[in-house]
Amino acid sequence: MRAGEAAAAAGVTIKALRYYEDCGLLSPGRTANGYRDYTAEDVRLAEEIRGLGTLGLTPKETRPFLACLRAGHEEADHCTESVVAYQQKIEALDLLVARLTHSRDQLIRRRDAAARRGFPATTGPSKEPHEMLPQADPLPADLPAPVDDGAAAHLTGRTLPALAFTATDGSDITLDSVSGDRWVLFVYPLTGDPAADIPEGWNDIPGARGCSQEACSFRDNLDALRAEGVDRVLALSSDRAEYQQALVDRLHLPYPMLSDSQLTLADELKLPTFEANGQTLYRRLTLVLRGTTIEHVFYPVFPPDTHADEVTRWFREHHDA
Repeated sequence: MRAGEAAAAAGVTIKALRYYEDCGLLSPGRTANGYRDYTAEDVRLAEEIRGLGTLGLTPKETRPFLACLRAGHEEADHCTESVVAYQQKIEALDLLVARLTHSRDQLIRRRDAAARRGFPATTGPSKEPHEMLPQADPLPADLPAPVDDGAAAHLTGRTLPALAFTATDGSDITLDSVSGDRWVLFVYPLTGDPAADIPEGWNDIPGARGCSQEACSFRDNLDALRAEGVDRVLALSSDRAEYQQALVDRLHLPYPMLSDSQLTLADELKLPTFEANGQTLYRRLTLVLRGTTIEHVFYPVFPPDTHADEVTRWFREHHDA
C-alpha cells in the first residue's frame, strides 16, 4: 500500500513513516515506478512505535519490540529483550523523577528562605496565568469561513442519547447524566500535532483548522463560563483517546475530552460531518445543554480561537433564560 494508506491505517503521519524509515525501523519495498510499498507488517510496526511513544519511549527505543513482532510473536513484549527495554525505561524515569524531586525540594527551600527574609510566602495551589500556559500556534489570517448549510438546524430541543464514553480524566461519562444544570459540549474535527504536517488541503476546508486553538480558548474561558452558571465543559471528536490525552497534557486542558472514533453521536443526532483524506470527521459545532436537552447550537463556529468568548457572552446575555 502507498504511504498515505499506511499512515492512515497506523494512525500516524506520512512524516512519521519517513522518520521511522530513516531510523531503520521500517523497510518498505518499492514498486516498479519507485514508490514505497508498505505491507500489513509495516503498519503493525508503525502502530507499535506510536503506541510505545505514548508511554515515553522514543522510536529508537522500540527496536526490541519490533524485533519481537518480526520474529512472529503476537505481542511485542513477548520477548525477553522487550521486558529488559521496559526495565531500562523505568529506571531512566526513576532517575528523572529523583532529579526533579531534588530540584523541587531545593526550590521550596529557597522560596521559604526568601519568604523569611521579608517576602510574603504563597500558600495553597496557585493557578497558572493564561499567558503562561502553553498556546497553540496562531491561525492563518486567510482561512475560509464556513457558511451555515442548515445541517444543525434540527438540533435545538433534541435530547442527548445515553451514549457512554471514557474521558481523558479516566472517568466514564454518559451523555444523558452529565449534569442536571447548564453545560457545554463542543465538537471538533481533529487536532494537529505541532511536530507533524497538517493534512493536505486542511487550510482550504472551511471551518476545519483551529481545533487546538479552540481547545485553548475554552481552557482560558473556563472560569468565566463557570461564573455564568456553566456546570461542566466537555469536548468530543473522533480523535483516538490516546491522542486526546496527549493534547490534554500538552495544552494543560482542565476539562475532559471524549473520543467518538465511530461517530456514534453523529449517527444518533445526525450531526454534520465532512470527508477529508479518506476520513469522515465532525464539523465544528457547540451545544449548550440544560440537563439532557439541547438549548442552543453554535453552528458554524468561526473563528475557533475566540469561540469560547462568544459562548461566554451568550451565557451572560441568557443568564436568566
